[in-house]
Amino acid sequence: MMVAIARGALPAGFALAEATATRSPPMIVSQKALAASASEVVEIGLREADNVSGIIVGAFGDPGLVELRSKVSIPVTGLCEASMLEAAGQGRTFGVATVTPDLAETIGQRAETLGLASEYSGIRLTPGEPLVLAADLQRMERLLAVAVRECIELDGAQAVIIGGGPLGQAAVGLARQFSIPVIEPIPASVRRLVAMIQIAGNQPS
Repeated sequence: MMVAIARGALPAGFALAEATATRSPPMIVSQKALAASASEVVEIGLREADNVSGIIVGAFGDPGLVELRSKVSIPVTGLCEASMLEAAGQGRTFGVATVTPDLAETIGQRAETLGLASEYSGIRLTPGEPLVLAADLQRMERLLAVAVRECIELDGAQAVIIGGGPLGQAAVGLARQFSIPVIEPIPASVRRLVAMIQIAGNQPS
């Protein structure tokens, strides 16, 4: 699903190669799982770096992003970084709607490290167990819509990020439901990486 969404966001002249973690948690729902996934992200990135023009870390907590970026010469971005930078464009305040309460503090910290603390209006969470919700797209989309409205009406967000790669299909539907920007993290990361590749002058691959 995530790869299909990413391919749909690619401009002409670019192709996408996928590499999936096999030892890491199947869905990152806690700080422990986020930390556990970082080493394999770096391992995959180092293995693939000579064959591509840029890398997207396809997890919303951006596990291993900073370390991987320090070890390769090609552009690297992640779902959280790309979507927050896009959401904060034009000086907008932005919130995050997601399903993972155990990552709320980490997501807030990510805004700080990106220099976006003053633009970040906070996070709104769905009730329910994340893995169960992820298996029920319609229910997840309904609950995330409530969280998006709370970001807008209670927190004053001028843009809202749907915070999670596995939420990508729900994000597509939610983006059509609101008059303010609802940021889909997978397309946002594709747009950012393409721009980074073009600035770096690398050939797309």
